Amino acid sequence: MYDPLVDKDIGQGANYPSSYWAAQTKNSAGTGAIVADQSTDIVVIGAGYTGLSCAYQLAKRFNRDVTILEAHQTGWGCSGRNAGFVLRGTGRLGLAQLTKRFGLDTAQLFHQEYGAAIEQVKQMIAEGDIACDIQPEGYLKVAHNATIAAELPAQAAFLQRQFGYQAEYLSAAQLKNDYMHNPHAYGAVRFPDCFGVNPLTLAQGYAAMAQQSGAKLYTGSPLLSWQRGTDGSFLLQTPQARLRCKQLVLATNGYTPKCLYPPLNRACLPVLSSIIVTQPLTAEQLEQSGLHHTQLVMDTRALKYYYRKLPDNRILFGGRSAVYGKDAEKAVYPARLLSALKTCFPVLAQLGCEYHWSGWVAVSYDDLPRVCEAEPGLFYAGGYCGSGLSFSTLAGVRLAELTMGIKVPPLPIYQNRLPPFPLPAFRRLGQLAYYQWGRVKDRFL
Repeated sequence: MYDPLVDKDIGQGANYPSSYWAAQTKNSAGTGAIVADQSTDIVVIGAGYTGLSCAYQLAKRFNRDVTILEAHQTGWGCSGRNAGFVLRGTGRLGLAQLTKRFGLDTAQLFHQEYGAAIEQVKQMIAEGDIACDIQPEGYLKVAHNATIAAELPAQAAFLQRQFGYQAEYLSAAQLKNDYMHNPHAYGAVRFPDCFGVNPLTLAQGYAAMAQQSGAKLYTGSPLLSWQRGTDGSFLLQTPQARLRCKQLVLATNGYTPKCLYPPLNRACLPVLSSIIVTQPLTAEQLEQSGLHHTQLVMDTRALKYYYRKLPDNRILFGGRSAVYGKDAEKAVYPARLLSALKTCFPVLAQLGCEYHWSGWVAVSYDDLPRVCEAEPGLFYAGGYCGSGLSFSTLAGVRLAELTMGIKVPPLPIYQNRLPPFPLPAFRRLGQLAYYQWGRVKDRFL
């Protein structure tokens, strides 16, 4: 599959991966490729959550002339491949870590912004009447060993005390009684306002809203190159047309090609995450596994597993995958995920896998995303670290505000660019080393 650290360009017009989401979702967004030269106020590169949300805001709220260019299909990247977890947060740092790094006042601002991100998703769903299979709220952060479980009561109390957030500690017995018969679940913290959706349908809904507000969306239209005009404007080249614009927004995140904007590519480590979806569970399997709920679940491993029950009683189960794109489709990776699922739920030993796909998430060097003006007139958002569904929607709002010169919340993620990785050519070697350390930590520590 396409690999942002290897391939010079992203390709053109590829179909969706053979995912559960693609099988459930009708592709109704886009007008085909751009074939005629044109000028516009703003061009947004990428028709994922960030780009579509940004374009919607620019067209509807600010009445700007905006054009979206997507190399493949609407939501073809991570926006259509993720697990559909609408979470309160982004990056890899929790509120305790943010408090330690920036202080309590700034951490509380982060908490407010993360809450605003969830509300923005809800607002978009309501405004666009998007039928994206919303599931009842609740997210379980499950301890995978007793040592980590012992820390959870204090974590829940910290969130309640310092942030007024009603996180709830659940003992191993409560988990077993109410949520899952998983012998590797030693306790959990429950977050009450997170929920699951069909992520590809959500992206299609965002696209329809952007188009209805006046934004032009062209699929099968990769940006091949760009340059500055003498007046500071941007001259963009696609396979069949040239565009001129005053401002340029890169909403490409983990799918940023090597040569599109090297400072952004060098500041992200694209990491493959893989997902399987099983056969539907029988009534007996649901009862035996305890999975009679629709809570989102993620464990506390260094190499995390995440899962949830889908509306048709299938289990979605995901985790880290291959390091290189060329290896993404190897059978060993879905087999590992299915084995991990059955380790968590031995009663599902006979369950089969019917879907498998992978996607790139963008990990930043300091574990935080950025939304910024990287240089005059050029803006980007990225580095969500695999937790971007809700925040990327809000990031689109913040990008639109930045292009209009509107003040955004005084958070570090809005004040500078993504820091580059040191020795970026060796990012994958560092990733391999981290995976080896993670396997040891998860097994023995």
